[in-house]
Amino acid sequence: MAQVAMTVNGASVSGDVEGRTLLVQFLRESLKLTGTHVGCDTSQCGACLVHVNGEAVKACTMLALEADGTEVATIEGQAGDDGTLSVVQQAFQDHHGLQCGFCTPGMVMSAAALLKDNPKPTETEIREYLDGNICRCTGYHNIVKAVLAASGQEVPAIAAE
Repeated sequence: MAQVAMTVNGASVSGDVEGRTLLVQFLRESLKLTGTHVGCDTSQCGACLVHVNGEAVKACTMLALEADGTEVATIEGQAGDDGTLSVVQQAFQDHHGLQCGFCTPGMVMSAAALLKDNPKPTETEIREYLDGNICRCTGYHNIVKAVLAASGQEVPAIAAE
């Protein structure tokens, strides 16, 4: 066992982990932050996406020990202290960018990372950026609309591809 310490959603946390413990396991099992989902165990679906030191990371690909000393942001930390949804979360709600909700935390975290790096992405840029996130329910059209809305851009009718 080894000791790991990090800041998660603004709070200092620590715990004992085995060397093979993944960040997603530490978040879900030790910290009880279950919004970060495990969808595929193969780093393909993006349901486990979090921000580590401001960068989008699939938490199933990072050991908890690698996150020692970092700042981690999860979906639980996106809303305001009073429960007010973030701009991205509100846009997902307003534009029906979710259905079953399983992929939603990863999609929201991915969209937030995109908008940090590219505040006014095109539809094509959004689709390319979200390529590492799998949604089996929505067909992505409303997710793209939500990201456009969160960026403050006009939300056009998006035709099915």
